[in-house]
Amino acid sequence: MKKRTQTGFTLYELLITFLVVGTVLAYGIPNFAAYTANSRMTSSANDLHAAFQMARTEAARAKTNITICASANSMDAGADCGGTWDQGYIVFIDDNFDRARAGATETILRAHPAAETGVTLAVANDATYFMYASTGMGRQDVGGNAALSQVVMCDERGNIVGAGGNSAARLFVATPLGRATILRDIGLIGNALANMGKSCP
Repeated sequence: MKKRTQTGFTLYELLITFLVVGTVLAYGIPNFAAYTANSRMTSSANDLHAAFQMARTEAARAKTNITICASANSMDAGADCGGTWDQGYIVFIDDNFDRARAGATETILRAHPAAETGVTLAVANDATYFMYASTGMGRQDVGGNAALSQVVMCDERGNIVGAGGNSAARLFVATPLGRATILRDIGLIGNALANMGKSCP
């Protein structure tokens, strides 16, 4: 009889392979989920920050009023103000500084769609706009309406310690002068939520 060499895995080798794969997945999947959630939060905060930076720069450059406002139809050709920040927002030239886009004559400079899935926004005073004057400085409380000052962005994790010892949530702050910044201090975010009388998420 001819002897034939058998090839393939032994049961022992197969079990070891499953053990290694299982260990990698057990550690890797939670870390990947956290990485994805952090990327989503960072992207949301950076997009709003970039919109404010661009609006301020354009206001000073073009010597005109620029408004950022929440918009429920931000991606439409006839986008206008109305709705909440998590529905989207637009940056536009506000010729008559009335916080409302008057059709095509007031050009949209940037439009942002609805917030990422799972990201919620808590807005101080439920403000729906921020306006920059032609000097590049913020115009506060136009028409007696409070301008945007703080936004807490969070997901299902809430305001907990995340990567690097910072909060998993984000606090966006726009000063009366128009300077925008993003903070991740868990205490500051907690205080902001308490002052708003809101929770996260």
